Amino acid sequence: MIPKDESHKSDLDDLIDELLKHFDEKDAAREESLRRSRIVIRLSSTAIRATHRRERSEAEVRLKEAREHLSEIKDLLRDHQDVRYSGFVDDAEQEFVEASVLYSLIFEGRMPTHQDLDVDPVSYLSGLGDLTGELRRSILELIRNGRPEDGEVLLEIMEEIYHMLMRFDYPEAIMRGLRRKTDLARSMIERTRGDITNAIQIQSLERHLALLEDKLKGSYSDL
Repeated sequence: MIPKDESHKSDLDDLIDELLKHFDEKDAAREESLRRSRIVIRLSSTAIRATHRRERSEAEVRLKEAREHLSEIKDLLRDHQDVRYSGFVDDAEQEFVEASVLYSLIFEGRMPTHQDLDVDPVSYLSGLGDLTGELRRSILELIRNGRPEDGEVLLEIMEEIYHMLMRFDYPEAIMRGLRRKTDLARSMIERTRGDITNAIQIQSLERHLALLEDKLKGSYSDL
């Protein structure tokens, strides 16, 4: 039987208070980081839509706001790395990467690095995997506008991203879902290549039919 000792009880109370303070701080940091992560995702989605509409200033403002929130999250979770890698921060960073790289490709013709964006390397790669979907969306829009040849440039970027992702063949525990996104990227590339090929063939057929029609009209006019 443990003897009654007031000093022992006091030490235990101090320990409990210290632990409670630690977990109160962790919980508060998690809640605030989760709130900001949702904002980052929303801002990044807005930036993606603005980029597709070629609204550069709108996209730039939203990306700047998203970056500021990510910086705050990093400070909040500096002493709580278990929360940092629980998943929701990765989701926010990946959405930010997707929006930022799309913006840079469309408006600046370059691909920023993970150091440029100040994000985790795995989040960066996963964001690139998601980006292939947005590039496909841009290509389909070009096809609808009768410009399938212009889509070939974006298709090449999709392929470059895919081959880049293929090189990171590490265990799931390290890459956190990257393999699945790589497989999805490959599937989207195959479908997109088929869409561009079909659109170019249809466009070529329409041109030939138009030329044939003009020749026929000329022949009838000579009669």
